[in-house]
Amino acid sequence: MNHSKVQQFLGLAQRAGKLVTGEELVVKAVRAKQVHLVILAGDASENTRKKLTDKSRSYDIPIRLFADRYRLGQYIGKEQRVVIGVKDPGFARELLKYMEQDEGGNV
Repeated sequence: MNHSKVQQFLGLAQRAGKLVTGEELVVKAVRAKQVHLVILAGDASENTRKKLTDKSRSYDIPIRLFADRYRLGQYIGKEQRVVIGVKDPGFARELLKYMEQDEGGNV
């Protein structure tokens, strides 16, 4: 299981300033093509899941379900987070690789 690798990369990306969090900020970043990966908590509401999935797909940005809102927040040293956008293509590529090996959380 690669939760620890995902946790490490999310923490590193947060410290490097390469993440955007919060539904509205992530949607805005997706529209501007500023993110290369959207990570959605597995316990996100159906409305949030549909909104972000539709938006990400229309802009051809990969989206993955991963963990829950409490663990996502913990991984980046914040309160609970339902959605995280990864702004750096290198971090996005590595996170995708480890997420695929772990839960296979395709949306």
